[in-house]
Order: sequence, then structure tokens, then C-alpha cells
Amino acid sequence: MNEEMVQQLMTTAERLASAAESLDRVLGRLDAQQEALNTKVDRIVAAVEEQPSHEMSARGEGARHLQERVAELEKSNADLKAQAARMARKTLPPLVSAILAKSCDESGSERLDKGVLDKTLQSLSVEQRIAVKSELARAGIIE
Repeated sequence: MNEEMVQQLMTTAERLASAAESLDRVLGRLDAQQEALNTKVDRIVAAVEEQPSHEMSARGEGARHLQERVAELEKSNADLKAQAARMARKTLPPLVSAILAKSCDESGSERLDKGVLDKTLQSLSVEQRIAVKSELARAGIIE
């Protein structure tokens, strides 16, 4: 080996040694932090285990109250969702809208006469009539 290669190897070895020292210092700090955290956790566990039982029962009552409140709010939420579903905008398929436009009078009444509706739907198949009537019932136009 020539002297230049030996010099490069020495430089590389020094860098590796300094990197190893840096890693050793970092590991030492991490160990110290881990020990500090373990100590804190042990103190917290000890404090929780030493709490008097009456504090736990008071917390139980508070938890029970919160559970009741959550149940009440969930029921209210379900009621509001049901109300919103009933109040939602109801749109009709184009076929039903066209039939309504042809059969409704100009008075603008929202309810249809069953006889007029049956006469209007006569040209449709049974399945189509059922579908149209179910859409109209869903929209609240017929009963």
C-alpha cells in the first residue's frame, strides 16, 4: 500500500471512531430519559393506587351521570335525524313528474284524486303503476 491510501484509511478510521463516540453519547442520553420516564410512571401508578375509595365512588357517580347524558343526547340525535329524514326534500323521478304534469289540474292541489291517477296510469304496465304509486306515496302526494 502506498502512503496516500494509508492516510485515507487513517482519516476514515478517525471519523468512524468519532461517530461511534457520538452514538455512545446519544445512547447514554436516551437511557437517562427512559429512566426518568420510568420513574414518573412509577410515581403516577403509586398515586393512583393510593387514592381513597370514596374518590373512586364519586368518580363512579360522575361517570354514571355522563353515561346518562350521553344516552340522552344519542336519543335526541336519533330523533333529530328521523325528523330531518321526514322533512327532507322529496324529488320524483322524471316519469312520475311527467305523469303528474299531464294529469293535474291548474288548481295546484298537492293531493291527487285516485280515480284520475288510475285513469292516467292505465297505459302503464302493472309493475310501472306500482312503482309510480309507491313514489307518489313516498313523496306524500297520495296516501
